[in-house]
Amino acid sequence: MFKKVAVFGTGSMGSGIIQTAAMNGLKVVAIDAQPASIERGKKIIEKSLARFEKKGKLAEAVNEITDRIEFTTDIQKASDAEFVFEAVFEDIGVKSELYKKINDIVPKTAVFASNTSSLSMTELAKASGRSENFIGMHFFNPVPMMKLVEIIPALQTASSTVETAKEMAKILGKTAVVCKDTPGFIVNRILVPYMLEAARVYDAQIATPEQIDTAMKLGAGVPMGPLELMDFTGVDIAYFVGNILYDETKDKKFLPPNIMAKMIQAGWLGRKTGKGFYDYSNKD
Repeated sequence: MFKKVAVFGTGSMGSGIIQTAAMNGLKVVAIDAQPASIERGKKIIEKSLARFEKKGKLAEAVNEITDRIEFTTDIQKASDAEFVFEAVFEDIGVKSELYKKINDIVPKTAVFASNTSSLSMTELAKASGRSENFIGMHFFNPVPMMKLVEIIPALQTASSTVETAKEMAKILGKTAVVCKDTPGFIVNRILVPYMLEAARVYDAQIATPEQIDTAMKLGAGVPMGPLELMDFTGVDIAYFVGNILYDETKDKKFLPPNIMAKMIQAGWLGRKTGKGFYDYSNKD
C-alpha cells in the first residue's frame, strides 16, 4: 500500500492528480519550479474541493484532505516518494531535463508515471534513467471527476510496473485501460480528429459554434460539444497534440486547420484566457 507520492507539475492536470491522490488518502508532495504555478494550482484545488463539498461528495473535511498536500519548489522533497507522477509541459526536452534532475533523488524502487497525452512512452522511458520502472498514466481533465486513466507501457517497461500502475489507478478510484505505445493512445487517437473536424466545419462557415455543439450533443448524445470541449481543455493543447500526431503518422486527419493557429496567435485559447470559440469574459 502506498503512503506518499510525488507530483511534478501543478498545472490543471497536475493539480487534478494532486487533489485526487489526497482525496484517496495519500500524502502528496506537489513540486513545481515556479511559485506562481504553485499558487494557481492551490486555487484550482481549493475551488474544486469547494464544489465537491457543496455537492456532499467528500468523505472527510476539506482541511483533512489539504493537510495531506505539501507544495514546494524543492525537488529533494521527493526523496521518500513511493510513486512519482510527472505532469509538466508536453515537450520531450522539458520532461527529459526533469528526469535527469530527479533520477538520483527519487528512490530506485519508485515508479515514474508520465501523464503525457501524445509523446512516445518508449522515448521518455529511455530518457528517464529507469526504463523498466517507467510507464505512462494518461489522466483526463478534470482529473477528480473523470474515471478513466490510460496505462501505456513503454517497450522497456517491466510487467511488474504495469501491475503497480494498475494498483495505483485502483487506489485513485480510476478505471484503467492498458494501451500499446502508439500515437494518441486510444482516446486522443479518436477524439482529436473529431475536435479538429468541428473546427474545420466552423472555419468553413457551415455553422456557428453553438449550432455545431448543439448538433453533436443532441444528435450524438455527447455531454459536451467538440468546440466547447476544446475551449475547456485548451485550443492550444488540441493544436499542439494534433500536430504531434500528424508528425508521427502523416495522416491529414490530425492536421489542425489554420483558424486554430490564428486563434492561438490572438491569445484565444479557451476558458483559461476568457475567449476561444466562445467568449467567457462575462461568465462565471
